[in-house]
Amino acid sequence: MPVTMPAPLRRTMLACGSAAAAFVLAAGAAAPAHADHEDTPTVRQLLEKCDNGTDVCDFHPEGPVREHQAARHAVGAPVYNCTDREQLMSVGWSDTTSESNSVGLSLGGEYGFAEVFTVSFKVTYGHEWTHSHTESQTTTVATGPGEVGRVYVGPRMQTVKGTYELHFPDRYYGHYYWYAPFEATGPTDDQSGTITQSTRPMTSEERAAYC
Repeated sequence: MPVTMPAPLRRTMLACGSAAAAFVLAAGAAAPAHADHEDTPTVRQLLEKCDNGTDVCDFHPEGPVREHQAARHAVGAPVYNCTDREQLMSVGWSDTTSESNSVGLSLGGEYGFAEVFTVSFKVTYGHEWTHSHTESQTTTVATGPGEVGRVYVGPRMQTVKGTYELHFPDRYYGHYYWYAPFEATGPTDDQSGTITQSTRPMTSEERAAYC
């Protein structure tokens, strides 16, 4: 059965210079080689070994999921009101929000660490991790005479942080145990993000091109 080593014990082992366990302190960061020619693997190198050369590979989430609003961005095509009165103009749009993480490897891929993450996430937080979400709508934009209108979307996202614990049957980069930080961000199950619209006067170039 996998055994999670208490944090104080991990720190004690590290402080004593033990070759049994080590942390990777920053995702993607590689330390210079030591005098004994041991160097430090990147987090990506470690995660690629998950269930592919390890006896144990577990992900331990830390704290609650943090939900937040992503920066808004324009969707659909702009609409141009070339008339002398206000117009209600329909903008059809589709927007896909995808996950990202601190090592740049897809959690939807065939990597062992990806399955470990999604299983641990569901067990810890009680719902599935969402890799990607596509929203499609038609939004009505009120544009005044000589204005151009646009629709903007700011999707709801969730971020989770944690640590991968990896046990190797033989020393890997000088250690049997490695602890690697990991962070992932993806769309929430409830896509209650913001949908806004804005208008501005057309430029002379836009008026010449579209009116």
